[in-house]
Amino acid sequence: MAGREQVVHIGGYTAHSGGRGTGIVAARRDPESGALTALGTVAVTASPSFLARHPTRPVLYAVNELPTGEISALGVDADGGLAAIGSWPTGGAEPCHLAVAPDGTHLFVANYGSGSVAVFPLDPDGTPGERTDLVTHQGHGVDPERQERAHAHMVSPGTGRQPLLAVDLGTDSIYRYDLDGASGRLVPRAPRVRTASGAGPRHLARHPDGRRCYVSGELDGSVLVYDLTDDGALHQQGRVDASGRAGHVQPSEIAVGADGRFLYVSNRGVGTVAVFALGAGPPELVDEVDTGGEWPRHFVLVGAHLYVADERADMVRTFRVDRKNGVPVAVGEPLPVASPTCVLP
Repeated sequence: MAGREQVVHIGGYTAHSGGRGTGIVAARRDPESGALTALGTVAVTASPSFLARHPTRPVLYAVNELPTGEISALGVDADGGLAAIGSWPTGGAEPCHLAVAPDGTHLFVANYGSGSVAVFPLDPDGTPGERTDLVTHQGHGVDPERQERAHAHMVSPGTGRQPLLAVDLGTDSIYRYDLDGASGRLVPRAPRVRTASGAGPRHLARHPDGRRCYVSGELDGSVLVYDLTDDGALHQQGRVDASGRAGHVQPSEIAVGADGRFLYVSNRGVGTVAVFALGAGPPELVDEVDTGGEWPRHFVLVGAHLYVADERADMVRTFRVDRKNGVPVAVGEPLPVASPTCVLP
């Protein structure tokens, strides 16, 4: 890899899930301009819809979002190439998210279709072992089509005394778990945190201060604001609309900037990224930027840039984020990628 250029990996849907992708795609990133240059498909694997990296080892993990779910582990070389290490069943259907514990000892997976959370131990090289736990959520919500049963949508490991937070769209709940490191099993912290009925919580973003977090409500177009205490309790402090636009609003990804000043939410349907200023009170909408497509499924903040994966427009678009007001401005031409659903720097 020449100079200071970096490689990002892009996951997406393949024909196994009705998509047009071929697997995991790599692109070279210029840190100064933000420009992405396609390197092609570097791993042929079924519907790798979400990706994660090991914190210290050159290993990438992907969910394979299939009726019989799997995860794949791949070694990463210096040029961003991927080599298969192995795959493991998740014990559930349609896994859509995964995350590695901050200390690199365990991998957590959200099985959307079956509403469960799986745990895999990782050896010192980052290779998964056999699954050590599978916790299945119970219940349903008010939406008969989207909340007919539990649908685990995200797992967010904590640090220190903070619990693992599992966001479940189907039961309007955020579940809290402690990990027993010796056994690799999850110990529930009761009670679960219930959102407003019909909110359909999807993803969660922790503030860098460790005392706040924000949740995207996929079904009611909301952003939910929580205080997060030292002992892992969540207390809702408010709700704001995820978009100021008229029309169908279906929030997806949510993230806080590295300096903690701004919150970003991608809104499918209206095709925007909304920017909120964060202060002592509720998030305040600063601006809402068109992404150039209608279905911004995922985005990631990398340095001064924001990269948006638009699943239906078959592109990843680059934005430069204004340091003063936090607003992203599109730069260059979008990178063509079939059915992209995740960008991993």
